[in-house]
Amino acid sequence: MNEFLVFAFLFFIGSCMGWGIEVFFRRFVSRNNPEKKWINPGFLTGPYLPIYGFGLWGMYFVSMLSSMALTGNEVIDTVIILVIMTAAMTLIEYIAGLIFIRGMKVRLWDYSREKFNFQGIICPKFSMAWGILGCFYYFVINPYVIDWVVWLSYHLAFSFVIGMFFGVFAIDVCYSFNVSAKIRRFAEEKEAVIKYEELKDFLGRRKEELHKKRGFMFSFNTGEPVLNELERYFENVRQQRIKKTADVKEAIRKKRGKGGKGKDEKH
Repeated sequence: MNEFLVFAFLFFIGSCMGWGIEVFFRRFVSRNNPEKKWINPGFLTGPYLPIYGFGLWGMYFVSMLSSMALTGNEVIDTVIILVIMTAAMTLIEYIAGLIFIRGMKVRLWDYSREKFNFQGIICPKFSMAWGILGCFYYFVINPYVIDWVVWLSYHLAFSFVIGMFFGVFAIDVCYSFNVSAKIRRFAEEKEAVIKYEELKDFLGRRKEELHKKRGFMFSFNTGEPVLNELERYFENVRQQRIKKTADVKEAIRKKRGKGGKGKDEKH
C-alpha cells in the first residue's frame, strides 16, 4: 500500500484520539479547570491535535524496534522501547512548545508551576504521563495498528474520509494562523508571550458578560474585533499582576507586624 496513505491514516487517527484524551483530561483531571467546564484544547478549532498525530508517528516508528533483538532480553528490550517512546514524545512536546513561543509568541501550555520544569514547556510529571500513554499504545493499541492498515488496504474508499479530514484541517490551519498572526503582532508590540488557555478562558468569560453562549469550537469569536479583546485581556492580566503584588506585600507587612508585636510583648 502507498506509504503516504498509511502515514496520513495514522496522523488522522492520532490527532483525533489525542483531542479526545485532552478534552476529557481538562474536564475531569486538570487543576487549571476548577469549574469543570468542557474546553476545546489546542491551537486549532476542530476536533484534532496535530501533536498527537506526530506522536503516533513517533511511537509507530519506535515500536518497530520490537522486531529487533536490542539486548537479547525481551523484558529489557521492552523497557528500552518504552523509554525511547517517552523521550520521543517529550521531545515532540518541547519542539512544538518552543516553535509557538519563539515563532508565534504564544504559550499553548504552561508547566512553570510544575517541579523541575524546563522553560515551562516540559516537566517530569508530564513526561511520565507520556510514558504511561506510550505503555498503553505499545501493549494495547500497537498490536492492532497493522490490522488497521490491512483493513484500510481493503477499504480504500475510506481514504476519501481521510482526504476530507485533511481538507477541513488545511482550512482550519489557515483560519487559526490568521488569528494567531494578530495575536503575534499584539504580543510583539507588548513585548509579551500570550498564554493561549488563559486567553481562551478570558474570552469565554467575556462572552458570558455579553450574554452570549461560551461556545466550544470558536473560542475567539466574541463578536468584537480580536485586537480590542486582546487589549482587554492584556489589561486584565496587568491588573491581576498588580493585585497579586499588592497581596504579597500586604502579607509580608502583616507578617512583619506580627513579628514585631511578639518581640514587644517579650520585652
